Amino acid sequence: MSGAASLASLATLAPYAADDLRSRGRRYPEPPPQYRSEFQRDRDRIIHCNAFRRLTYKTQVFVNHEGDLYRTRVTHSIEVAQIARTIARALALNETLTEAISLAHDLGHTPFGHAGQDALNACMRDYGGFEHNLQSLRTVDELEERYARFPGLNLTFECREGILKHCSLARARELGDVGERFLQHRQPGLEAQLANLGDEIAYNNHDVDDGIRAGLLGLEQLAEVPLVQRQLQEVQQLYPDLTARRRVHEVVRRMVNAQVVDVIQSSSERLRTAHPADIDAVRAHDRPLIGMSEPMHAQHLQLKRFLHEHLYRHQRVLRMTIKAQRVVTDLFGAFMSDSRLMPEEHYEAARRAEEHEGAAGRARCVSDYVAGMTDRYAILEHARLFDPAERT
Repeated sequence: MSGAASLASLATLAPYAADDLRSRGRRYPEPPPQYRSEFQRDRDRIIHCNAFRRLTYKTQVFVNHEGDLYRTRVTHSIEVAQIARTIARALALNETLTEAISLAHDLGHTPFGHAGQDALNACMRDYGGFEHNLQSLRTVDELEERYARFPGLNLTFECREGILKHCSLARARELGDVGERFLQHRQPGLEAQLANLGDEIAYNNHDVDDGIRAGLLGLEQLAEVPLVQRQLQEVQQLYPDLTARRRVHEVVRRMVNAQVVDVIQSSSERLRTAHPADIDAVRAHDRPLIGMSEPMHAQHLQLKRFLHEHLYRHQRVLRMTIKAQRVVTDLFGAFMSDSRLMPEEHYEAARRAEEHEGAAGRARCVSDYVAGMTDRYAILEHARLFDPAERT
């Protein structure tokens, strides 16, 4: 990045924000980018990688083939980035780093959403388990194959720190630099905290929208949740003749706005009180400095509990969950039994891993392959393996 651009960025950032000039760098040193910041380079590498494109056909709640207008992992990631960037700008944090973390946070997610993750974790129970957050880091550190000089995307420490939201102490010891904060009980940077909260705001609110679109939820039913009730009453008073679809959109956008404004105001107050001198002071703080007020957090949790009971455990969703778990479990079992059933590059990776790490190495490569599948590819691959009438 040019000197002029660096000075311009410093002038607009709070002293406790992440800044390119103070980055902890990349795992493999590279010359600085021209006409871009280091965090812009991170964001661009994420957008252009294979794992990001595959998110287009990965489930959020509703499986890809169930409808064209439901959120997918890629539209969810874009919505997270939009929400988080708005808050970052208001708080004078690094908007570009926030966007990069938001776009990358689900790169390691399995097909079929949390149902797929739960099934793959069960399959991997004897081999170290599976967690999509760790898989996202593994994707950007090891699995993407785009560059001659290094594996993965070689992202900055700050971006990788943000991708790894949580981690067991045992696994943290294996992860080097990004695992240290879990061992030392430290916080990540503010941009990482913000991307994590943007994720929660995005999925709660767009699951309301998708649940209503699918006919599994109704606005009147949702009105028992205070966060929805307040916005619905206001919309009905202002626009009594609004069509049902426009009413839903108006309510949801007001819900998002209410939470975003609350986060900005609450986080501003926390930062004023803590007054961290720099990003290291943020990391040393005893709790996150980005967050909702207590009343808004309580309403957020009420909505989350409502969705868990009435949407995620709805009969139609549960039926698809069972199917999804069976697909993932069957695929993993078949490829573990005979890894030659996978494409040659994945078979070779599994063979090499097994030579060095035994069955656990083979299992990790099998889980890499299954986790990387889109919904529709997993369904097609399952049919190829288990339906005698399907061509291989």
